[in-house]
Amino acid sequence: MVKPLLKYCGIRSYSDLQTVASSQADYLGFIFADSKRKVDSKEVKEWLQKVNINGKKIVAVFVNATIEQIETVYQDIKMDVVQFHGDEPVSEMNEIKNKLNVEIWKALHQHSETEEEMISYHNIADGFVVDSKVKGQRGGTGVTFDWTVVPKFTEIAKRYNNKLFIAGGVKPDNIEKLLDYHPIGIDLSSGIELDERKNKEMINELEERMLNYVRIS
Repeated sequence: MVKPLLKYCGIRSYSDLQTVASSQADYLGFIFADSKRKVDSKEVKEWLQKVNINGKKIVAVFVNATIEQIETVYQDIKMDVVQFHGDEPVSEMNEIKNKLNVEIWKALHQHSETEEEMISYHNIADGFVVDSKVKGQRGGTGVTFDWTVVPKFTEIAKRYNNKLFIAGGVKPDNIEKLLDYHPIGIDLSSGIELDERKNKEMINELEERMLNYVRIS
């Protein structure tokens, strides 16, 4: 089995960034939308100037932001990926993709029409983040969904050469269960936090379990 792509999201402090900088993560996510994990782009810029993130790519998460707001953040941190987590029109996503030359990821909530949504967005989106559907919340719920549907999502993503990250409630003690379904990517936030801070021991445990699983599969 190939190691899944890893995204550690919701980095909210300089300390968090130091903690994840030497991890196995491929992507580091920062939230620029109303959330307990919301950060300021100028602060993130300062953190990134002080911390060597070892070639990891930066994902900026937005919910129904204007093009101008996204461009302002880009001026500070030059993200590699813009993740749209709201109800943004395809025209706006396309404009950002062309203007900033970044990857575009679309966050989707798992429900009966997720597969159809993936197909409808595949021309504009370079990747998807599929999260649990929880009433009144966009993400970061720490709630899992039925992972038996992951292979269906994976097949669609591979068909169109899209990345795909599974989010929602993934943590060290259930990582092997998700790996049974061979996800392309895994997105974690609260699952690697203790007292609302990214925790090195939890990250190490998760990565050790993941790498051991990959090694013997």
